[in-house]
Amino acid sequence: MSSSGPGNSTGTANTAGPSPSSAPSTPSTHTPGDVISMPALPHSGISSKPLMMFGSDDLELQADMDRFVEDGSLDDNVESFLSHDDVDPRDAVGQCMDVSKGFTFTEVHSVKASTSKVTSCHFSSDGKFLASGGHDKKAVLWYTDTLKVKSTLEEHSALITDVRFSPSMPRLATSSFDKTVRVWDADNVTWLFYPYLLGHSASVMSLDFHPNKDDLICSCDSDGQIRYWSINNGSCSSVFKGGTAQMRFQPRHGRFLAAADNVVSILDVETQACRHSLQGHTKPVHSVCWDPSGEFLASVSEDSVRVWTLGSGGEGECVHELSCNGSKFHSCVFHPTYTSLLVIGCYQSLELWNMTENKTMTLSAHDGLIAALTMSTVTGLVASASHDKFVKLWK
Repeated sequence: MSSSGPGNSTGTANTAGPSPSSAPSTPSTHTPGDVISMPALPHSGISSKPLMMFGSDDLELQADMDRFVEDGSLDDNVESFLSHDDVDPRDAVGQCMDVSKGFTFTEVHSVKASTSKVTSCHFSSDGKFLASGGHDKKAVLWYTDTLKVKSTLEEHSALITDVRFSPSMPRLATSSFDKTVRVWDADNVTWLFYPYLLGHSASVMSLDFHPNKDDLICSCDSDGQIRYWSINNGSCSSVFKGGTAQMRFQPRHGRFLAAADNVVSILDVETQACRHSLQGHTKPVHSVCWDPSGEFLASVSEDSVRVWTLGSGGEGECVHELSCNGSKFHSCVFHPTYTSLLVIGCYQSLELWNMTENKTMTLSAHDGLIAALTMSTVTGLVASASHDKFVKLWK
């Protein structure tokens, strides 16, 4: 595992751990032979099971349906572990330390969520519910505290690519390879607002609700077409070109829409114009996520993660970059409490990246690709959805 900041970043070491409210800052560097320590973050009070350095799984993720591909348990908290400069990262094992001395990130719940690959998950704004969807064509609504099923939605005729709750209304939206978007009443999920949103001529890959405009939802398909829809009447209000993989509205402000393709396009929500293209990834971008403040955006391709800060005009600057030498990256989410920590989903493992100190921990998490991650600032939970058919909760 290797990581670096932008060309103008400093190399000053920072020994303090991130505060819960701290924003991502310029990473520090380490010299070959150093022992890297994770910051001493507040202990969660839950025992955990051994964190390991990145393992190398040279399995090719299959395109299109299989990109949506396929261990795990959490290991004892690691206070420090060897740098990849000292040893082969495939063989390095973290030094087990007393769990009370450092930050913990523990699996707190797990459920077999499907008979097939799970590709998406999202928490409701109050943190009480978790939605998941995948290759079995079903979306499942779970009670977060028990991971018991509240409802199962079975209207799609092909695999589900994305699930999203409205941030302000009791609504759930799902997108699918069947080229449709469906919007559900999350309080009474047996009833649809309307049969479906129809207009895409290709598989719908992603969708999102606007944070402030209750009537606006957007979706993108594999041909790069983005559509704005009115939730109230089901009509399409705008069609334009953008991303083909994943798209997310900027939280809180709602001024920009980030759309992933070979680059990340920052689109003006009002005019649909592309304000800026975030260049730098050498592979297609699988996933994008904003920090809760809407000030930082993370983008993930199979070989790198980049974190950007955006100006008022949508111009972007890469302030952090992490490259992988092992299991390929696929998904990401900012930690709900420590926003300078980014959780990255890989094949079978989760990577915890402390951007403040530019240090990483890798932990075994699933038996397949971690296709999606979501978090709740209300509960402090992170959820992972995997091609191993399981959904897991972490804290």
